[in-house]
Amino acid sequence: MEFPLLQTDRLKLVDITAEHINHVFSIFSNEKVTKYYGMSQFTETQQAANLVNSFQKNFQEKRSIRWGIILKETDEFVGTIGLNNLQIASRKTEIGYDLNPDYWRRGIISEAAKAVIQYSFDELDLYRIGAVTFPENESSYKLLLKLGFQKEGLLRGYIYQNDKSNDAFIYSLLRPEWNF
Repeated sequence: MEFPLLQTDRLKLVDITAEHINHVFSIFSNEKVTKYYGMSQFTETQQAANLVNSFQKNFQEKRSIRWGIILKETDEFVGTIGLNNLQIASRKTEIGYDLNPDYWRRGIISEAAKAVIQYSFDELDLYRIGAVTFPENESSYKLLLKLGFQKEGLLRGYIYQNDKSNDAFIYSLLRPEWNF
């Protein structure tokens, strides 16, 4: 399967490759980004290289798709968005995203998510897209609600981060509910 390149008015969603390792490191070494991510912040560039390699491997194995978010205007790599736990045969996945804090509150993730959701329903023929957030991550769950996701409930002790198990909210969007 060839990697699907997506575009919006302001963004290019691209395959994340070795050329993006330093950008990935910059994002995932930022405590503001990893605070609610479910993993510790990066301290070494090799961690970013390993993550990029896992994005590539999981795409080849059809287990996930992760796009780099590039601003068309500046050609700057500002974040990632993707489909985790992709199960084509079961017609479901989970969406996840991250963004350089310098670009927060500009509608970038919302714009990228709409393209990824449209691709998921139209091209991959999925029926369900889930999302998991920390209860404290108000920005993330408000975005999900704005996109039409519905809160399903609380997953107790679901995300292990910072030496403890944390609760998480689970949201979902079903194909018939998508109306963008």
